[in-house]
Amino acid sequence: MTRESPGGRPVLPSGMQAQLDSSSYMGVPTFGLRPHLTEPEQLDEWRPDVAVVGAPWDDNTTNRPGARFGPRALRANAYDAGSYHLDLQIEIFDHLTVVDYGDAIVSPGMWEPSRAAIHQRVLDVVSRGIIPVVIGGDHSVTWPSGTAVAAHHGRIGMVHFDAHADTADILRGNLASHGTPMRRLIESGAIAGRDFVQVGLRGYWPPADVQAWMREQGMRHHTMQEIWERGIKAVMDDIIAEACDGTDGIYLSIDIDVLDPGFAPGTGTPEPGGLAPADLLRAVRQVALQTNVVALDVTEVCPPYDHADLTVNNAHRLIWETLAALAHKNRA
Repeated sequence: MTRESPGGRPVLPSGMQAQLDSSSYMGVPTFGLRPHLTEPEQLDEWRPDVAVVGAPWDDNTTNRPGARFGPRALRANAYDAGSYHLDLQIEIFDHLTVVDYGDAIVSPGMWEPSRAAIHQRVLDVVSRGIIPVVIGGDHSVTWPSGTAVAAHHGRIGMVHFDAHADTADILRGNLASHGTPMRRLIESGAIAGRDFVQVGLRGYWPPADVQAWMREQGMRHHTMQEIWERGIKAVMDDIIAEACDGTDGIYLSIDIDVLDPGFAPGTGTPEPGGLAPADLLRAVRQVALQTNVVALDVTEVCPPYDHADLTVNNAHRLIWETLAALAHKNRA
């Protein structure tokens, strides 16, 4: 990057621009073919709106491992259909500067250094006023990522799409399980229980004692049963109102298993009866359009169990919808 356009967007070297204009199966596999940065100083130079961060950690999963391969799969295997959003009528990257800030370098089997690496990588981004888009990894990565975001932004709310509440105290002796990150965020004081809005919960967990703890914290949730009875549009109106109730920004956290496993088989803990992509994509877009989203993560994409990249492409589009909404707001 050597100069800026009159609109303030970076003017890229011709070779880099050619790479960005190519198909997704060509060139270096960065997310959306965005420029690859590795150093915090490069973030200062580029001053992007959004930086993508990989968090390739899955040692805290309780069922099927493999989500460590999620960040690479979303960069390399997602179908590139272009970047013009039909519904919003916007060319995303004309109004939003996005870079790929690489991966947090984790240490397999060692949670504490891995947690610190994820925290620091996200903090590099958010401390500069850049929106982090974190690609997991299992959902335990939301603990260090959310802590970093809250440290910078103050009172944030969490809109959490998931089949599971992830509010267990301890699972098989593990405080950092992918079934515990929301509890850890609440207990640490990073995000208050009353500022959680959970969407898509269903199935056979959590048990009554965990639900009682959730009520004590003031957590709010909208189950698949409610969505089935009332419809996604009506429920989303409530979600937006609750999310904006006293918060300064929204951390949007999406476990891909909120989708029905017919649409997302590549995940560690599939739970039948979930959302369809048509509903989830628009719900995520609505959150990004109508709230102050300051961070996003998409977790639990497990490529070894995927089929024909179904899960990868749905996860990719969730990020694309968020980027399109942010670009729309920049244009406005």
